[in-house]
Formats: sequence, structure tokens, C-alpha cells
Amino acid sequence: MATRFSKALRGVLGAAAVSAIALTGIAAPAAAAADGANTPIISTQNTRTIRGERYIPGISLSPDGCEIWVMDDGAEGYAVSRVTRDGRPVCHEINICGTLKADQYFATDSYKIYPQSRYRLDEFFRDAKAFGYIIVGHTDARASNAYNDRLSLNRANSVAAVAHANGARVIDVRGYGENYPVATNSTAEGMAQNRRVEILCVR
Repeated sequence: MATRFSKALRGVLGAAAVSAIALTGIAAPAAAAADGANTPIISTQNTRTIRGERYIPGISLSPDGCEIWVMDDGAEGYAVSRVTRDGRPVCHEINICGTLKADQYFATDSYKIYPQSRYRLDEFFRDAKAFGYIIVGHTDARASNAYNDRLSLNRANSVAAVAHANGARVIDVRGYGENYPVATNSTAEGMAQNRRVEILCVR
């Protein structure tokens, strides 16, 4: 009887010890965090330790307006498309909600925005209320492709800087140079229409 009792007692004590070890393992990170060690530790099976920042999940958007779950701790990053319960991607409608005539917003060969135009842009980004913006620069066909690509991107980046300053989410900034004209480059009027920065609103 005593033997049976001691075996049973050892079994109970053994289970308690295992539970205590398990609880200690769970409580250890919390204790470390309380001591100010707020950097998480990720241990792999070969005991190599990776130190990184805390994982902060968020939602980003692809250039076509579809949502992507992203998470990065500084050591590793993950991205996966956000889908509905039935597997469809979560996407937003994109439309051109503003076209800036370059001649009214920039000096020739410059990407610095005129002060009076900056005021109009500030007002636009405060009032538009879109989920995010894609900003695209275009030029006429008078200079080289490389020059036009650079100028169109610089002008788009200048507009994006105004958006950022007003707390707007800029999803993408592109410079297409002379590749997507909306009018002929054979006339002064047509070239003026092609010199533009388009703001696409993601709803």
C-alpha cells in the first residue's frame, strides 16, 4: 500500500514539476519584458538566436490597389495578400482625382512647386479623404527619354512630399516621362496637356 501511495505521490509531484517548468517557460518572457528587455528573442531548433524589433502588423497596398498584410521585425519580413473569407483579394477602386498642369505648378525644367500652387495642393490633400494616393508624373516629348523620366519622377515626388506633409498615405510614386501622352506632341497646346502630374485616389 505504501509503495502504491509513494508511486502515486511521485506521479503527482512529477506532474506538478512539469507544470511548474511549463509555467516558468511562459512567465520568463514577461519577466524579461518587465526588466526592460523589450526586444523579442526568436530561438530556432539549433539554438541560434535572432534578435529583432517587435512584430508590428499592418496593411499595405500594391500598385493596383489590392491590400497586402505586411509584418516585419527588422530581422524577417512577411507579406501576404489580404483576401475575403471566400478567397477573393481585397482591392480598392482607383480613379484619377486630380490632374496638375505642370506649367501652373512648376517652372520650366524644375520640380520645385510654386508657393501659391503648394497652398492649393495642401487644401486638396486635406479635403480629398481617400484611402491612399498614387502620384504619377508625365512630360512632353521635347527632351531625351532619360531626362523626361527623371523630370517626371522628380515632379511626382515633389507632389508626394506635399501629400506626406498633410498626413496623406502615398502608396506609390511613378515617373512615366513622355510615354503616356494625352494629346499630340506636334503642337504647343498638346505638349502643354502632356506636361502634367496625375493624382490617383484609392478609395
